[in-house]
Amino acid sequence: MENQMRKRFIRYVSANIWGMLGLSCYILADTYFIAAKLGAEGLTALNLAIPAYSVMNGVGLMIGVGAATRFAILRSRHAEKEANQIFTTAFMLAVLFSLAFFAAGMLGSDWLAGMLGASAGIRPMTAAYMRTMYWFAPLFLMNNLLIAFIRNDGRPSRAMAGMLSGSFFNIIMDYVMLFPLDLGMFGAAFATCMSPAVSLIVMSPHFWNKQNTFHLTGRKGLRAIRLRDLGSIFGLGMASLINEISSAVVLIVFNLLILQMEGDIGVAAYGVVANLALVAVALFTGIAQGSQPLFSEAYGKGNRTEQKQLLHDSILCALGIGGLLTAGAWLFTAPLVGLFNQQGDLRLAVMAEQGLRLYFPGFLCAGLNIVAASYFSATEQPGASLFVALLRGFFCILLFAVLLSRFFGMEGIWLSFGAAEAVTLCGAVMLMRKKRGMEV
Repeated sequence: MENQMRKRFIRYVSANIWGMLGLSCYILADTYFIAAKLGAEGLTALNLAIPAYSVMNGVGLMIGVGAATRFAILRSRHAEKEANQIFTTAFMLAVLFSLAFFAAGMLGSDWLAGMLGASAGIRPMTAAYMRTMYWFAPLFLMNNLLIAFIRNDGRPSRAMAGMLSGSFFNIIMDYVMLFPLDLGMFGAAFATCMSPAVSLIVMSPHFWNKQNTFHLTGRKGLRAIRLRDLGSIFGLGMASLINEISSAVVLIVFNLLILQMEGDIGVAAYGVVANLALVAVALFTGIAQGSQPLFSEAYGKGNRTEQKQLLHDSILCALGIGGLLTAGAWLFTAPLVGLFNQQGDLRLAVMAEQGLRLYFPGFLCAGLNIVAASYFSATEQPGASLFVALLRGFFCILLFAVLLSRFFGMEGIWLSFGAAEAVTLCGAVMLMRKKRGMEV
């Protein structure tokens, strides 16, 4: 039984890690091509626009992960009718939020770019990127929703195929839009917006597969939203939203602090580190999202032995990846930074290389925190999951960023990430030990 569970763990987690790697690769490709074509100004504009994307992506993840987690628990209890109602409510929520983001893109992109700190020279590029992203909000939100449900419906490979195909298509279109077509920031954003469209097409055969167990109920319009389902969706998915929003808030705060200390070049250097960090976060998110269906299934069946084994395997996996990432950041610092410094800016290179070495050791703790938050959410402990997400994503990171930057300048900015994750890990361990039988 233990070997069978470990095989399922490897299958689910590996599929999701590959899918998330593909997602992070297209983000890196976006950064690489923008840096190569538009230089430090383009890189700065992209870094300022990312928070707007993070908010939209966070809403999609909240709806998708929250609803799919509840779906998996209900399905393990053979409550198929309730499980389908959860999917229907989640689908309509995605539609409503998509309309809201579309309106924000049409009416508020220039204002948002200014609020995020874009200077007069950077503002048009920042606004163009955000506007285009929000125009295609329906694709992003539906993609997040269906990836989560297909994964929880026992088809992690299909979800991975969707993510990878969309990512590879985006990499190709990034080059086409920026170089042969010379469409600037709009082209880069448009290429990214086509990624979820390709992903949805690749995943669509799941709906004609006999193994598919979720579908829309007969209720239409707003009547399809059942109010009592909203608590489950928002509660179980809130940590995913907080993680994304906190990333946006941290980017904004870091950008503003760095602008005061080092100007646009400092923001560009942080953009290099932040984009490489996205790859690291993607790996840990792959572990968390891959293990979530298994956690929810074991929890729904009341099997605490399986929960403990899954948690143990997830922690070991996170520690191993955290160690490899830290070693890679120290051994290959210059080549990694050089990928995004095509113009050979010496000042940018020095800051980014220092940042990479000081920032990445924080992932030794961050991976464990991401796994812990996912475990709490998957086993219907939204309070504990939200506590971990808020501690690492808001309170600790912002506190350390302000304090350490005041005393140590840019070094303090880089070190604040690891300090925040270490404090959060202490809190997560305390919560774990309060759950009888779940000590690892």
